[in-house]
Amino acid sequence: MRHVTISILTAIVWATAAICATAQESSYKYDLGASLGMSGYIGDANTSSPMRRPGLAADINFRYIGNTRWAVRGMIGYTGLSGDTADMKNVLPGGQSYKFTASVYDITARGEFNFLPYGIGETYKRLSRISPYVTAGIGVCLSSSGGETSAAPVIPLGIGVKYRLQPRLNLGAEFTMTKAFGDNVDGPALQDLTGIKTSFVKNTDWYSRLTIGLTFEFGERCETCHYVD
Repeated sequence: MRHVTISILTAIVWATAAICATAQESSYKYDLGASLGMSGYIGDANTSSPMRRPGLAADINFRYIGNTRWAVRGMIGYTGLSGDTADMKNVLPGGQSYKFTASVYDITARGEFNFLPYGIGETYKRLSRISPYVTAGIGVCLSSSGGETSAAPVIPLGIGVKYRLQPRLNLGAEFTMTKAFGDNVDGPALQDLTGIKTSFVKNTDWYSRLTIGLTFEFGERCETCHYVD
């Protein structure tokens, strides 16, 4: 009876270990998640700290995971911005002052590169549960301020770090500066306040985002697939 009990316990231990190893070593093609944090702005009403008047930043993102280093991400985001020229040391022509609030919605596509091979399990690949990364992309934003709306192409540039909490659950923190190719993100009333004429790349607006988010991976990747025509 004792030998039977030991054999059963041994079988259970081996089965549990096999299940855990399988769960840890599975890789997935996609992840979906959301982030929340604070936003900032650099433009005509603020030329110093991008976090002088922080607002709300939120997004939903979908990622295609190419491998442990590279991924492609699509994002839909909301950014709340505000500014007041009274905070600036520079004096505007005529001694006038302006302030604004704006809601910015953007859609972007981004590439992402992990500095370390990111993942869990598969020890022979020397995967890391934590990795810093850089991201860059292209997209478009729609800004609403003072009853007026405007659109502009944007380029987001960011750095971040991600941590694998569980085999399919990731925690991430990211800081992004987004360049808008236009001067209307803070509203038409604040365009060319200093008398410097705006062009496609000169005297344009930037907005920043510092966020923390969670993502969940799905779509298990087939490591050994046999296709039949």
